[in-house]
Amino acid sequence: MYKFLSAALIVLLFLVPTNSQAKEFEWLDNLNVQALADSSGFRVRLATRFHIDDVEIRAVLNQVNNASDAYMVLRLGELSHRPLNDVIHSYNNNKHKGWGRLAKDLGIKPGSKEFKALKNGHDLDGGKSKKSQKKSQKNKGKNKNKGKK
Repeated sequence: MYKFLSAALIVLLFLVPTNSQAKEFEWLDNLNVQALADSSGFRVRLATRFHIDDVEIRAVLNQVNNASDAYMVLRLGELSHRPLNDVIHSYNNNKHKGWGRLAKDLGIKPGSKEFKALKNGHDLDGGKSKKSQKKSQKNKGKNKNKGKK
């Protein structure tokens, strides 16, 4: 019985980081929904955001599992200052390890501003991540009457 409990505990310890990492990047699911709803619009957003043409966007999309992975590959290339081909190669070899590990392998240190930018969400809507957009919306009305008598 003791061996069984020990083995179960070890398995759980290995699963916890995976689940917490999945929560850190859960915004990717929403990005996939957006891409499925309007694939050509999503490609335009990627092309505009990363300043590349549709041919290159299609090439990236053909080399990854889904649309949000294309965004992440492009973003990781930008943040790590690595060529896109290197990022795609690393993605194809290590995608099972998770985005945090992939970022680390590309030289993006956990806890750095670049890593935090990845976790905060995409920046396809006007250059701001979803979290920073929510914060600015929350603070819009806070100082509304300041200075008025």
